Amino acid sequence: MIGTHVHRFDVVIVGGGGAGLMAALQTSGQAHVAVLSKLYPSRSHTGAAQGGIGAALGNLEEDHWEWHMFDTVKGSDYLADQDAVEIMCRDAIDTVYELEHNGLPFNRTPDGKIDQRRFGGHTRNFGEAPVRRACYAADRTGHMILQTLYQQCIKRQVTFFNEFHVLDLIIADGRAAGVVAWNIQSGGLHIFHAKAVIIATGGFGRIFKVTSNALAGTGDGVALALRRGIPLEDMEFYQFHPTGMYRLGVLITEGARGEGGFLLNGKGERFMERYAPTLKDLAPRDIISRCMHTEIREGRGINGEDYLYLDLRHLGREVIETKLPDITEFVRVYFGLDPVTDLIPVQPTAHYAMGGIPTDLDGRVVLDEQNTPLPGLYAAGECACVSVHGANRLGTNSLVDIIVFGRRAGRDALRYIQTADLPPLPRDAADEARAEIEHFLSGEGSEPVAVVREDLRTTMMDLASIVRTEQGLTECLSRIHQLRERYRRTRPMDRGQVFNTDLLETIEVGYMIDLSEALVVSALARTESRGAHYREDFPERNDQEWLKHTLAYRRNGKFELRYKPVRITRFEPKARVY
Repeated sequence: MIGTHVHRFDVVIVGGGGAGLMAALQTSGQAHVAVLSKLYPSRSHTGAAQGGIGAALGNLEEDHWEWHMFDTVKGSDYLADQDAVEIMCRDAIDTVYELEHNGLPFNRTPDGKIDQRRFGGHTRNFGEAPVRRACYAADRTGHMILQTLYQQCIKRQVTFFNEFHVLDLIIADGRAAGVVAWNIQSGGLHIFHAKAVIIATGGFGRIFKVTSNALAGTGDGVALALRRGIPLEDMEFYQFHPTGMYRLGVLITEGARGEGGFLLNGKGERFMERYAPTLKDLAPRDIISRCMHTEIREGRGINGEDYLYLDLRHLGREVIETKLPDITEFVRVYFGLDPVTDLIPVQPTAHYAMGGIPTDLDGRVVLDEQNTPLPGLYAAGECACVSVHGANRLGTNSLVDIIVFGRRAGRDALRYIQTADLPPLPRDAADEARAEIEHFLSGEGSEPVAVVREDLRTTMMDLASIVRTEQGLTECLSRIHQLRERYRRTRPMDRGQVFNTDLLETIEVGYMIDLSEALVVSALARTESRGAHYREDFPERNDQEWLKHTLAYRRNGKFELRYKPVRITRFEPKARVY
């Protein structure tokens, strides 16, 4: 028997990472707020972000938010909405100082200011040369942000429900009315009835075989929104980070190249000088990943294999061990190598979703081409698409995004609940979640879910990753449909309710299949190359036809695509030259 418990709050925040905690801080003390997380919050994936958070502080050299905005728009291959980018780059400065005042231990310059370093795609004077814009705490910036925000939430007595896995969104009378969650520790369903819901569940990199994403990065909130009739925006744009540890996907921060590291091919050449003569190894991630793919495909991988080298040796022991301590330890532990004296084997790794749940500038989830908001529902962070990243995200802008738009979503949710009443709670609010749990706990399927998951991840890596074609994407879509049928025949081996990770992993695979199909359908339709979406059969960018956002709806088991225009305010699209 599955029990059901009901809780009531003003605001329910789903996700305990940077965006969710930042939203919680805006509402703490002024509303009855709950944060639900399927992990202990300090284990959230924000903690894996390494190199820095971008803000035009100008502490080491001249910098301006307008330059940051230009770099972000250009890096996005002109698909980012420029009004949103302007807000992000303006607000980045204040939010970094807010983090500092909340206790974040940034690296310091000799005169005590926040230290800054170079990062890919960030330039001075509208593309003239690299600029030091990334504020950092060694190579564990995300970890420090997460710890700082979590400590502040504890200080301000935010209510946490740790190890609760959200299974459904409650929509009543056209408004968000809460969520349904599974208590991982003891079993049982919990209804969180609320005036406003903020989704901050992170990305879905686990759909790819080689990824920097943690095991929890299965796109739960994004998939649940899709299942409730909300479209997903720009799902075809998925970023591959150039320097994941070979075969492991563990990230080697771009900050390593910001400190002066560079890439080498099998001939010992600094090949990025050929592709991006100005920024070289600090070109945007989509460009470097494709260049690495080209070098490997043309036989210039290391010993003919599918990896290249990252060289940090010339930086010296002091820089490597003081400014890059975590990755130094990773390389020593996982490879048995020392970056002070050895080359590091790297390959592009699935890293970040530019697409997700569409929102407006205040984090309100929108439903259509006219940006009609769904009252009471918000999203922020990697699960959301306010479209500040467009077709390709610049390094450091993910941390800017979660802080700036987590703050804006929290503030607008606080404004909303002050005039909104508590929506009615449907009598059947938990029925679909209960049916899903009972299906898996009592089903007689024989298909191993782990095999389905690995087949999906391999398929996506082989056919829908850095380089795509119509033939490959069509084959990928066919395999996803087959995997969906196989998934219906899966069942967890564990039939209990207490800490049943087998059950939760089974549910997560369903989310991964939904999001993989949304990505592939969107990618098949976009017959151009832009940012992280590279179609070998359509290698050129086509602004006349494709300077627009994709909206993918799932209805009656099939996807329907619509489109909406990109908002251009300052910078007209031009060719990207680095």
